[in-house]
Amino acid sequence: MLATLLTTYQPTHLVTCWDNDWRPAFRVAAVPSYKSHRLAPGSDTDEDTPAALAVQVPLIAAALDAVGICRIGSSGYEADDVIGTLVATTVHRCPGTSIDVVTGDRDLFQLVDDQVPVRVIYTARGGIRDPDHVDQAYLLDQYDVPDGARYADLAVLRGDPSDGLPGVVGIGAKSAASLLRTFGDLDGVIQAIDDVDIRLKGARLARLSKARDYLAVAPTVVDVVRDCPVPDPDGDPPHGSLPRTVADARLISQLAVQYQLTRQFTRLLDALHIT
Repeated sequence: MLATLLTTYQPTHLVTCWDNDWRPAFRVAAVPSYKSHRLAPGSDTDEDTPAALAVQVPLIAAALDAVGICRIGSSGYEADDVIGTLVATTVHRCPGTSIDVVTGDRDLFQLVDDQVPVRVIYTARGGIRDPDHVDQAYLLDQYDVPDGARYADLAVLRGDPSDGLPGVVGIGAKSAASLLRTFGDLDGVIQAIDDVDIRLKGARLARLSKARDYLAVAPTVVDVVRDCPVPDPDGDPPHGSLPRTVADARLISQLAVQYQLTRQFTRLLDALHIT
């Protein structure tokens, strides 16, 4: 994946972001159902991870470290929060820098902003070789929302069963977009509920009123953090200068032989122009 990204997009900087906490306490406190269906049987903290996947994660980390590719996590936060923080930091330090967020997670559509510009290279459907390039035009076409901020509001209203986020009963993506067009944003929808706005009628008003408490706290779960602790920057833009030499040749050799990764390492080093 990294070799394809480097060859296709020719980035100047590259950061891989890590879940140091897959189910942060501050999100669970806001919405207790958050990712609760992924808990391992009998545990309140451990994720039910397939055994075949669990053994791969430390090898991925070792491979990245051996090559010298920047890898960042933040204690108590998810990878999405690290991404959001790095985007915000880069925008502040280096305005005008183009930023691509590579992910298969729609939650990060909230970072899309043509003015920065930030777009999402979305891999869930076409993989890394044929991804969707998500900008504001894509959000308008696919979700009828004008930007990333409104996509986050839509996500709160719609919910996401894969994350244990209930949403509002009877409100899907289309009806959520309609509410946001009418009332401007999520705060406007909540104000309309409180005011019993005449544009909210019947079952829709009843459902929104029942979900009023959820709507007040759900943004804590949906919104990515933009200021979580990350290591001090080491480049400009901050973080992720591409390696020009390998960090640990012996470890690369060990991993390549033990796990038959010679071809993969060769492709990645070629894409980095490391001989």
